[in-house]
Amino acid sequence: MRFKYTICYVEDVAGTLRFYENAFGLERRFLHEGGDYGELSTGTTTISFSSVGLMKQLGKHVGRPDPAAPCFELAFETDDVAGAFARAVQAGARPLQPPREEPWGQTTSYVEDPNGFHVEICSPVRSP
Repeated sequence: MRFKYTICYVEDVAGTLRFYENAFGLERRFLHEGGDYGELSTGTTTISFSSVGLMKQLGKHVGRPDPAAPCFELAFETDDVAGAFARAVQAGARPLQPPREEPWGQTTSYVEDPNGFHVEICSPVRSP
């Protein structure tokens, strides 16, 4: 078995794809012609987005993210955390934590996407 994708439920799939393309440099893999589902390439997996409207049509009740009490985060690793953080904020992400050095040998930062999801931008963990 292998991990294939994560689906985040959002109001505006196309707008969310554009945000992640601009903020994090991800490549759009697919956007369904109806606009209710899309994917971004992330290597061997994808981050996928499905519209809240589509989930309602399928009889599913979708919760909304609570930025004050997140239950998960997306994380992107880079060697240039400060540059990636600045790019994300310039693209419309809300800054939550500027880059900082952690005691376990990693630089971390956090932003919030337009949907309320927390996104970590971090370096690889280095030996202290």
